[in-house]
Amino acid sequence: MKIIRVLSEPNRLHIVELLRDGPLTVGEIAAKLGMRQPQASKHLRVLSDAGLVEVHPSANRRFYKLRSEPFKELDTWLNSFRSIWEDRFDRLDDYLHDIQQQEKNQSSKK
Repeated sequence: MKIIRVLSEPNRLHIVELLRDGPLTVGEIAAKLGMRQPQASKHLRVLSDAGLVEVHPSANRRFYKLRSEPFKELDTWLNSFRSIWEDRFDRLDDYLHDIQQQEKNQSSKK
């Protein structure tokens, strides 16, 4: 999944987290992350190429904002694994309950 590969880079993940609160300019992103504008622009270009952000020009500024569609796709993909994990957690819960019962039974025999 391309989204995961793109977000595996920490600076890009931080940018996405910043944009979660609303649109920002390159300068605002760079300042908040303590990086130079060219570096922030490079990461924004990768995010844009992956379809995660879109650009909205306003006068001489360009605002970047998250696109919701790719994150909905990611959520759908992750949901396909959720039932597997829920089943495993249910089995773990049953196992822990069995252990507690065994310990309770052993302590009552003493």
